[in-house]
Amino acid sequence: MLEKLKRNKREYTREYVMRVLKHNIINLTLKPGQLVSENEIAEVLGVSRTPVREAFIELSRASLVEIYPQKGTCISPIDMDVVEETRFMRCAVEKAIVKLCCDVLTDSDFAYLQENLQLQESCISSKKYLYLLSLDDKFHEYMFKACKKKKIYGLIKSAMAQFDRVRILNFVEMDMEISVNEHKKIFHAMKNRDKELAERLMEEHLTRVIFDMSYLKEKHPEYFKDDSANTSSIAQIF
Repeated sequence: MLEKLKRNKREYTREYVMRVLKHNIINLTLKPGQLVSENEIAEVLGVSRTPVREAFIELSRASLVEIYPQKGTCISPIDMDVVEETRFMRCAVEKAIVKLCCDVLTDSDFAYLQENLQLQESCISSKKYLYLLSLDDKFHEYMFKACKKKKIYGLIKSAMAQFDRVRILNFVEMDMEISVNEHKKIFHAMKNRDKELAERLMEEHLTRVIFDMSYLKEKHPEYFKDDSANTSSIAQIF
């Protein structure tokens, strides 16, 4: 079932539909390979079919849905090549950012990051993986913000939808504590102004997904792109 979100004030209908659909795709409420109905989404969200159709077209450009004439629209499977390309871009940039953080972070910056880490730890026992993803994003975003590079983070984040689906699946199926512990190590390296260690830890943190994907694809092959797959096997939702 589609998870509805509260509509923001002055938010255009198409923007709202896009935000809801993207949220559901990234959080795997709408699962890779599932068929989505234009009519039913419009009915659930209380909108006309036009903004839903427009959202589908926009999401297809971002490779999050696939539109098949006469057959319908389905949620795109996770493309490991796209995930790796995004990871490579993010890793290259964040290795530079974490080194810069060693120079510019202040006591108040470290206090914010420390509080964020404490909240991340609280997610482990309660299994709040969606909240952990949000805190994870805020941890990395703050590093860009502190270095006055927030626009660069925005550009990276806009390309991370495929990567984020793997991150969610990782938190659900694997050990959430691993990611939190990696953040802690990065935090302490920055606080000690150890640029070489901070850079190495960041690279390890953002490279682990390569190995995790192999396990996740083995456990959930239906979620990942398979060029030999037949679209007739797409599951019906709702």
